Amino acid sequence: MVEKVRYEEKSGRVYINDHQFFAGVPREVWAFQVGGYQVLNKWLKDRRDRPLSWDDIEHYQKIVVALQETRRLMAEIDAAIPQWPLT
Repeated sequence: MVEKVRYEEKSGRVYINDHQFFAGVPREVWAFQVGGYQVLNKWLKDRRDRPLSWDDIEHYQKIVVALQETRRLMAEIDAAIPQWPLT
């Protein structure tokens, strides 16, 4: 059950209650925002007070991977563009 969401930076764990967590979430991925929302935190908070199904758990893990890949691609794009805006 998603009760209180918190991130433990030292271990890279995202707790959804006092006993259950997602492990291996890098700080940069946890903090990643889209449209002013912290993606991973918002997704869990939208499911507060309900248990996560197996499909929900898999989906959350896929979001973590997608955000990691997004960050990697953003870094590649930044490295390929020497200055912004292009002139």
